Amino acid sequence: MPVDPRQGIGERVTAARRLARLTQKELADAAGVSYSMVRAIERGARLPGDDVIEALATALSVDPARLLGHRGHTDSRVHDEIPELSRAIAAYDLPEDGPVRSLDELRAAVSEAVDWRIGAQYLRIARKGPGLLEELARALDAARGADRLEVARLLVAAYRTADAVTYKFSYRDLSARLVELMRWAAPAAEDPLLDAVVAYVRTETFFAAQAHEPGLRALETALDTAPRTSGAPEVAARGTLHMRAAVIAGRAGREDTAMMHIGEARCCADAVPEGVYYGTAFGPSSVRAHEVSLAVSLGGRHLQRALDLAHEWAPPRGLPAERRSGFYIEVGRAQLWAGLVDDAFESLKVARRIAPQHARDHRWVREDIATLRRLKRADREDLSNYADWCRAV
Repeated sequence: MPVDPRQGIGERVTAARRLARLTQKELADAAGVSYSMVRAIERGARLPGDDVIEALATALSVDPARLLGHRGHTDSRVHDEIPELSRAIAAYDLPEDGPVRSLDELRAAVSEAVDWRIGAQYLRIARKGPGLLEELARALDAARGADRLEVARLLVAAYRTADAVTYKFSYRDLSARLVELMRWAAPAAEDPLLDAVVAYVRTETFFAAQAHEPGLRALETALDTAPRTSGAPEVAARGTLHMRAAVIAGRAGREDTAMMHIGEARCCADAVPEGVYYGTAFGPSSVRAHEVSLAVSLGGRHLQRALDLAHEWAPPRGLPAERRSGFYIEVGRAQLWAGLVDDAFESLKVARRIAPQHARDHRWVREDIATLRRLKRADREDLSNYADWCRAV
C-alpha cells in the first residue's frame, strides 16, 4: 500500500513554523485556518487536505512540497493540470453546460485567483483555473447589458491569472494563446484601461522571443492610446506601461529610452499610493524594484546602481510575493556579475523563502546557481541542495 505523503506533515509544519518564529495562533491567522486545526495537524491527529497544505505553505513562505516531504511534488502537479487548462482554453467559445454562480460570487472567485497570481501560488491556479475559465465563458454567453461588461472584465483577469502558470512553466504556446484571448475578451468590457493591462501582459511574448524592439513599439503604442485622466487607476496604468517599457528598452540596449521611461514611471508612482491596480502592483516600491531590473538589463556601469539600491532598500512585505522574489533574483544576478558570490547565494535563498514556486522555475535562478557551484566547490552541500531543488543539476 502506498504511503500517504501527508504522513509526518505535523512535524514538518512545526519545524517550519518555529523557523518562521510564529506561534500556532499566528500561523492559523496567516493561513486562514482555525487554531484547533493547526494544533491537530501538528499533533498528528489530523491529515490536512491540499487546500490547507497550500494555505499553510503560503503562510510559512515555503514550497508545499517541503511540508509533504516530497521533492518536485508541486511542480509535477502543476504539469499534471496543464492538459485540463489546455482544454478550457481550446473551448473558450464553446463552454459545456453547467452552473454559473452569481456575479458577486464570480467577482470574489476571480479576486481570489488574482491574489494567488501575485502571491506566486501557481498550483492553486492550475487546479482551479480551468473550471473558473469555463464558468466565466458560460457566464459571458448568458450575460446582457452591464453584467456582460463586468463578466468580460473578470474573464480578462482570469485569462491573465492562467497565463501566469503557462508562462512560468514554459508552456509558451498556451501563454501566447491566453494573451490573444485577453485581447479577444477585452473589447467586450468597454474599458480602455484593460487595453493597457493586455499590452503589459503581452510583453511576455516579446521577452520570450527576445523581440525587444517590437515589444517596445507595442508598449509605446499602448501608451499613446492610454487614458490621460488623473485618476489613480489611469495614472497607475500609464505607470505600469512605462515600467515595462523601461525594462524592455534596456534589454534592447536603448539606454536613453529606458531611462526616460523609468523616469516617467517614477513620476506616475509619486502620484498614487502603492497598491494593486487592475491586477498589477504599482507605486513607489514597484518602480524601485524595476529600477534594479533595469540596471541589470543595461549591465556594465549600471550594475553598481542595482547593488546600491539593494544595500539601501528592501522591498516591503506588502509588495506581492512574486515581485519581492524577483527583486532578489535580479539583485543576486548583479551580485554574481560583480564577483560577490556569497551575497548572490544569500539573495537567491531569500527569493526562495519569499516565493518558492516563483524562484524554483526561474531561468536565472538555475543559471546563477549553476555558476555559483562552478565558482565555489561543486560538492558544497548547501549549493548542491539548492541546485537539486531547482533542478539545475
